[in-house]
Amino acid sequence: MNNPLLDTAGLPLFDRIAPEHVAPALDALLAEAEQALAQVTATDFPADWKAIAGTLDIATERLGCAWGAVSHLNSVADTPELRAAYNAALPRVTEFWTRLGSNEQLFAKYKAIDAAALEPAQQQALRNALRNFVLGGAELQGEAKVRYAAIQERQAEVTQKFSENALDATDSFALYADPAELAGVPQDVIDTGLAAADKDGHAGQVKLTLKMPCYLPVMQFADSSALREKLYKAYTTRASDQAEGEATKYDNTALMSEILALRREEARLLGYDNFAQVSVVPKMAESPEKVIGFLRELAAKARPFAEKDMADLRAFAQQSLGLSGVLSAWDVPYVSEKLKEARYSFSEQEVKQYFTAPKVLAGLFKIIETLFEVSIREDKAPVWHPAVAFYRIERDGQLVGQFYLDPPARAGKRGGAWMDDVRGRWLRPDTGVLQTPVAHLVCNFAEGVNGKPPLLTHDDVITLFHEFGHGLHHMLTQVNERDVSGISGVEWDAVELPSQFMENFCWEWSVLRHMTQHVDTGEPLPRSLFDKMLAAKNFQSGLQTLRQIEFALFDMRLHAEHDPAEDFMPLLNEVRAEVAVLQPPDFNRMAHTFSHIFAGGYAAGYYSYKWAEVLSADAYAAFEESAAEDGSPSIDTGRRYRKEILEAGGSRPALESFKAFRGREPSLDALLRHQGMV
Repeated sequence: MNNPLLDTAGLPLFDRIAPEHVAPALDALLAEAEQALAQVTATDFPADWKAIAGTLDIATERLGCAWGAVSHLNSVADTPELRAAYNAALPRVTEFWTRLGSNEQLFAKYKAIDAAALEPAQQQALRNALRNFVLGGAELQGEAKVRYAAIQERQAEVTQKFSENALDATDSFALYADPAELAGVPQDVIDTGLAAADKDGHAGQVKLTLKMPCYLPVMQFADSSALREKLYKAYTTRASDQAEGEATKYDNTALMSEILALRREEARLLGYDNFAQVSVVPKMAESPEKVIGFLRELAAKARPFAEKDMADLRAFAQQSLGLSGVLSAWDVPYVSEKLKEARYSFSEQEVKQYFTAPKVLAGLFKIIETLFEVSIREDKAPVWHPAVAFYRIERDGQLVGQFYLDPPARAGKRGGAWMDDVRGRWLRPDTGVLQTPVAHLVCNFAEGVNGKPPLLTHDDVITLFHEFGHGLHHMLTQVNERDVSGISGVEWDAVELPSQFMENFCWEWSVLRHMTQHVDTGEPLPRSLFDKMLAAKNFQSGLQTLRQIEFALFDMRLHAEHDPAEDFMPLLNEVRAEVAVLQPPDFNRMAHTFSHIFAGGYAAGYYSYKWAEVLSADAYAAFEESAAEDGSPSIDTGRRYRKEILEAGGSRPALESFKAFRGREPSLDALLRHQGMV
């Protein structure tokens, strides 16, 4: 028990886990899981849901918790030693899960379970399990089964390498600029860069990186088009054949082709034409064709608004900034920011001064506590970095769930923001004790400088609310069956509903006024500035909608139509020609760091963001319809939403949960209205 990864009774011992613990822990946990699998697949073992859970699920949960902790550290605290330990263990773990998911004897046991004797949540979990066995290759025989397992193992390796290349290509870039080159860039970004350059031995210069807290404000505010071009080119050629110098060693091109080929081969082994067909089986969407139709319908509605956005941008660039001719891709964020400032008389930088991280967090907690009738308190747990905080959620003095919050960007931490589960809610079959859920909430925000608290952009605030929506879905569940509690068992194209739902509160004065405090004066956000932000809410919503549709359509067509032996760039260019009103330069290699689809579980599923946005906008409309006169959300509506959506988790189909809350099927109208496209 000296190995912290073997202590799975409580919370992970993140402060004690070291790379040398990984291999011996997995030796023990895989052996336990193998023994449990052998036990439940023996002929004399009963085909009984609780009996199987009490033996096999206990062992696999221990394995899952330990491997989850290692995977999490690999994402947020990457070191060469940990990466080596993780990569050495990955094939063993993948092989076990693949074999478990395709085990014929176990599949037969599940098929023999008397579903009529189960509770509704268990029945849903059983239906999911039987479907997953088929998708996991349980019906394959002989060579096909062996090849299926080999595909899973190789996919795990190449998607991990894709992810590492994206991280390393981002982390390896640094540009040391003279402060004079940074006219227009916000002072807090310059201060952070000065401190970073000083630490690297480049005193007096400003270190620029491709991490979002640096890259985005430079693209939006730097007056120097040459500087923006340098950064844009470095950013959009990361991990590609277009990268320059040493960075070419992170090229993901070959890995991407291999990933696509493996997926197509997997689909054909399972009896499907392509991977897109496999992907939609456990989702709300009925077929790839239905998804493509949905995306094209939305694109047609958004296109006139996007064309107007682009015409406005070009006219403003010419008349007010003296930029005639074709707008370069690296000029668009800058010109957009200037147009927004001119049109609405405020800048993102002005707004950011009011969103100090501690105040935003307090405001977020207040809306959650009010709406969902819980309390959030600081708690204690071992953490992996001093910046990580830990909290508990209670209702009526009873623990509901806990979460880790890791906000700042840093080296060795992959980009983006995400929620992940540490463990799920489960009435444990071994002890009869109710296990409460625990979540990770991870972001990549700027750190505070010169003793001041971190400042968030309004987009950062929206991101924070988004991830908390996922967290609430996981933590507020009242389902006691682990496989369908919280986010488990929820259709992938509905899993974004609670996250996108929470984003709406970032545009409510009744919520926002409680979560702002100027970093220097302590004053709250003025109503006049909020009104300008609200007026600008749908600024370029047409362009942004088409950008998301471009990603989603490329993803779906890539997995439905593309031949992996061919170059995928012509397909991406074809999708851009169909959808985009702004064509990027030829060197742009966005796909090479498109981790969502190549390393993040969204393969032939990126459309989920837009699909779930329809659901979330319509769900939020129920709050708009029932809001108090001052705009405060209705507690009754919050209670109903909590009960029918959050608490139900994956215990029933998402459409049933939506209809139970809304009283009808979802409609596209609310989304178009929310985004000003009516």
